[in-house]
This record gives sequence, C-alpha cells and structure tokens, in this order.
Amino acid sequence: MNLQDKIILVTGGAVRVGRAICAELASAGADLACHYHSGADAAKQLKEEIRNQGGRMQLFRGDLSKLETIRRLTGEVLEKFGRIDGLVNNAAVFYKTPLGEVTGREWDEFFNLNLRAVFFLSQEVGRIMLKQKEGAIINIGDAGALQPFPAYLPYSISKAGVVFLTRGLAKALAPHVRVNCVNPGPVMMPEAMSEKERRHAVEQTLLKRQGSARDVALAVRFLLEGGNYITGAVLPVDGGRHIK
Repeated sequence: MNLQDKIILVTGGAVRVGRAICAELASAGADLACHYHSGADAAKQLKEEIRNQGGRMQLFRGDLSKLETIRRLTGEVLEKFGRIDGLVNNAAVFYKTPLGEVTGREWDEFFNLNLRAVFFLSQEVGRIMLKQKEGAIINIGDAGALQPFPAYLPYSISKAGVVFLTRGLAKALAPHVRVNCVNPGPVMMPEAMSEKERRHAVEQTLLKRQGSARDVALAVRFLLEGGNYITGAVLPVDGGRHIK
C-alpha cells in the first residue's frame, strides 16, 4: 500500500508509541485520523507538529471501552474522509496487577480496552474495507502475549487475545483486507517501573538494550506500506525476547 494520501486511523495516537506511529505515517504522506481519550493537550500539540512538517491529521476523541464510542468514531472518520484505508489498534492500558490483588474492575478495564475495543473497532472498520475491497489492520500486541508477565497477568492475557484475534481477523477479512500484529518488547517502559524491573526487562532480550517507540512505528509502517503479501503475521519488535 502506497501511504501517500491514504486514510489511516490510529487509536491512542496522541502519546507514547501511538505518537511515534502517527509521526512516522504522516512522514510517509498518509492522512491521519488520530484518536485520543484524555490527552487533549498532547493531541493538539501533535497535530500542530505534524502540520508544521507538512503532514495532515484530524483529531477524534472518545472512550473506546464503550461500544457506542466505537460506532460513533467510525462514523465520524468515514464522514470526514469518505474512506478508511488503514487501522492501527494501538490504544491500551498497562499497569501492574499482582496475583492475589486483581479486582474485577481491573480485569474489565484491561479486556474492555485492550481486547474488546480492538475486536469491535476492527469489525466496524473491516466492513468498510470489505466494501472498498482493500485495506489493512495493524494490531499492537506485546511480548507478554507470548511469554506472560507474572505481575501483569490480566494485561498479558488481553494481549494474547489480540494475537489470536489478529489471526482470526486475517482469515475472516481475506482476501481484500490484510491483518497483522506488532509485538513490542521493552519500549518506553512506564515511569512507575522500578530500576530493577527495567534491568530485568532489558536482560530478557537478546540485544540487551531497550527499544524505541520509533522501532515500533517503523514496523507498523512496513506492514502497511511494504507488507502487501503478509497477513495473519505477528512481528516481534522485542530485541529477541520471544526466543530468549
């Protein structure tokens, strides 16, 4: 897919890895529909930065844990642009949940945003892409989907669901829509992580170093732009952690 003038919807695009994905795709000439939830200031700043660099981006706000928001978001993007060529399911929540302390509210929060929203947004956008007879969906998983983090089990399980969902969507939306997944490793680790936890995460990689948000963004760009014969794949961007 040549990204020039293509309409790409990125969820959670205002901050962290999502921000890097938006910047990278904008540099490739894509027209971006950037979804955000609470980071209004960051979203507006990113829009201004991309515009100053000659890129194009529109902002869409909403809580993707609510199904009505997913339908509204899809409709608003379609009304604004007339089509959706690519979807990057990046929005997610991540925090520590030690076994024995996990609450029902926390479980629901992980699954409502990290997995349920990915399914229903892909379903909505997938219908549009099937009518267009072309499109690509990129899901952002995690290295923890394959080797679960003991202190982050609900998160890891939700991301394992994203990996399985990727393969199912690839079959259900073939042959016109490609669906792939990027599994980041230790990239932009949360500030709440201790130094010991950070060192351990890096030690689990073969390359013995932390990755960058742009590493993930470049993988997303490759799967959109250069992966025309790739679907149902899970691409690790984890410094080799998946075979450690």
